Amino acid sequence: MPRSAVPVDLDQYFARIGYGGPRSPDLANLRAIIAHHVATIPFEAIDVLLGHRIDLSPAAVDVKLIARRRGGYCFEHNGLFQRVLLSLGYVAEPLIARVLWMRERTAPPPAWSHMALRVVIDGVAYLVDVGFGSCVPTLPLRFDVAAPQPTTHEMFRLTATPEGFLLKVLLAAKWSPVYEVSTRICADEEYDTANVGASTHPHSHFRQQLLVALTTTEARNVLLGNRLTIRHRNGQVERRWLDAVATEEALINLFGLPFQNEWRRILPRATSTPA
Repeated sequence: MPRSAVPVDLDQYFARIGYGGPRSPDLANLRAIIAHHVATIPFEAIDVLLGHRIDLSPAAVDVKLIARRRGGYCFEHNGLFQRVLLSLGYVAEPLIARVLWMRERTAPPPAWSHMALRVVIDGVAYLVDVGFGSCVPTLPLRFDVAAPQPTTHEMFRLTATPEGFLLKVLLAAKWSPVYEVSTRICADEEYDTANVGASTHPHSHFRQQLLVALTTTEARNVLLGNRLTIRHRNGQVERRWLDAVATEEALINLFGLPFQNEWRRILPRATSTPA
């Protein structure tokens, strides 16, 4: 049985993200649920830095992201979100993407290693992604619209490629690539392979430094190593470098994570030099 077929406790999930609105499978509710999810459940890969295995089974994801109030990375976020949408009656299909974000133009094509979703509402297909960290789209994006699409933060644009669609974001008056997403439906086994690479390969960026992100209606909050960046919707950007104590406080107070004593063994490495 595919993981997407395993039901999720919607009452517990909605309590976790603070959503008390209607649950009918329409576009307005999808937009609202996305906003609550990305503002409440952080993107983080702290377990990878600690050398722990990332378990993608629905039971493990539900315990981690809902019951324990942790965050996760794309496979955990979007795997959970797909199950939520299916439980609500949406058509939600799993896609795979290759990440181009902050990548050198001359670098070779990356592996297909990111999970996203295609959600179909009234015959219209949308790109939905609640698991892309610092540049997560905060609204569904129509695949059939080539013009720029506004969100509650930046403008995004989807253009066709031979293998799918290229997602770009408008930052500082420049269109920057985010990822290329394939239009083929992806199986659990392909995500499992990508998950192993992301969590265990020595060159995986998740194994190199601390990365935590949370996007509220007002700002994008990103902790990369010991550099905290807050990008406000009005264009104002704050940056500061944190020591281990300030990093611990940010994880608790800004990102809403239940700090664990085990995390202190990675903080000296994460905050030893400016990121």
